[in-house]
Amino acid sequence: MLLVAVGACYVDTILTTPHYPGEDEKLRASSISRRRGGNCPNTLEVLQQLVAENPAAKETSLNLIAILPAQSSVASRQIREAFEPGVSLSHCIYREQFQEPASSYIFKSEASGSRTIVNYNELPEMTLEEFTSITDRLRAQDAWYHFEGRIPDVTLACIRHIRHHYPNSKISVEVEKPGREGLQELSEEADVVFYSKSWAQANGYKSAEECVRKQSSRIHKASLLCCTWGQDGAAALETTPTNFVHSPAYTPGDFQVVDTIGAGDTFIAGMLYGLVCKGDSWDLSRKLRAANRIAGKKVAQEGFNNLGRVLEASS
Repeated sequence: MLLVAVGACYVDTILTTPHYPGEDEKLRASSISRRRGGNCPNTLEVLQQLVAENPAAKETSLNLIAILPAQSSVASRQIREAFEPGVSLSHCIYREQFQEPASSYIFKSEASGSRTIVNYNELPEMTLEEFTSITDRLRAQDAWYHFEGRIPDVTLACIRHIRHHYPNSKISVEVEKPGREGLQELSEEADVVFYSKSWAQANGYKSAEECVRKQSSRIHKASLLCCTWGQDGAAALETTPTNFVHSPAYTPGDFQVVDTIGAGDTFIAGMLYGLVCKGDSWDLSRKLRAANRIAGKKVAQEGFNNLGRVLEASS
């Protein structure tokens, strides 16, 4: 199976501070770290670990479509080195006139345990023509395309291109940003939809179950709807036949929240692993438990290292 994730690739700088600084306050950070970020890259980083631990899944080809600065830039070289050979970046789009990557500056407050993110990105977004050129080179009739849910109008056109030219392919969409117009329309075109808690709450839903159940009445193409709800776990709803499952958050006895950055991306990686690599051999309940378990393990550690064996160790 060819799995193609389409989304932005960031370089994250993470500053941990005792508390959030007030206006005009000078504050010393307790630690600093830098790593490659972005929703789809995070998901692929975890997926490649899971695939590597499962001999039956090693035929799954993982690919990223993202906008990167000049191919010879330091940032692009570092991003390629971080992924290859487990994830192919051969279909990324390089903006040769730019040297700086998309960047996020993340402030983590030790007092509250929350985070504040400031993004910077001067790279022109992907166009429909660029995307169709890539899919026409791939010519995959039964690929799985996962979209972050950026630039919804272009993403919607990309999805419709896949539907028309490669009808056997599957499409999943992440619906995350509350204020981003057009995400509802994207969800109505997908086979699998991943809703964030923040988007669900902004749209008036009081729980993950309410989100997936009410959204199912608006969406007629999707076979699976998922919604994460932080410490209250996650819910999933298969639409044909109707099958609702709720799974509590994974919190073992010694559990402590260490790093929530990328938890949702890790959950999606767990679900995509179940859907693409395990298929019908895992039922929905097992897929959801597995996704929650690996997301819980990620929250309890810094970064994404050593997550590959989590699911196999628990199976």
